[in-house]
Amino acid sequence: MTDIDDYIGSVLRNMPAATPDRSAIATELRGHITERVSGGQPVAEVLRQLGDPVQLAESYLSAVPLASAPIGRRAAAKIVDLVSAVAVMGSLGLLAARAFGWSFEAVVPFSLFFALVGGSFAFALYTIIAEQSSGQTVGKRLVGIRVVRETGARISLGQAIVRQLPVFLQVFWIDVMFTLFTERSQRAFELLSKTRTVLAGPAAEK
Repeated sequence: MTDIDDYIGSVLRNMPAATPDRSAIATELRGHITERVSGGQPVAEVLRQLGDPVQLAESYLSAVPLASAPIGRRAAAKIVDLVSAVAVMGSLGLLAARAFGWSFEAVVPFSLFFALVGGSFAFALYTIIAEQSSGQTVGKRLVGIRVVRETGARISLGQAIVRQLPVFLQVFWIDVMFTLFTERSQRAFELLSKTRTVLAGPAAEK
């Protein structure tokens, strides 16, 4: 069963963790494979017939409706993630300054600077890691949205990095303006990375 488990695991890894009915897809796929094997076909032949796990994942995802996430939800998610990053980095800056025994007059401006600059980079880095691994940051999970490829599949590390380039290039607001004029409410760098931000779970099904 190891080959079957590995194959199913590979298919699921190409689906965002927040994909609706993800477990049902795994159960259905396992049943389909088991049925063929029980009919006398070798496991290797069955897996060969099913084809590349990435393409199979995308074929399953093509049946899952993708509804573009409202701009309000996307903004709320960004605020939650950014405030969290700034708060964490600000606290670290405060602790570091106090550890060096700095005066209150020196601690406050250093902590604010560390929070704003460090928080921006921490926010971008955390977003890249979270979106690539699960399709969701804490903020996106709270408001019920997720990031996927245009096919609905899980995004790659490269795509996750391209999505965050506006933060490093300081063109975030120009990037965001594209959501007002694109058919699927995609940012400029979402178009470039071929990714989308969509509703997740029950909200997407509705």
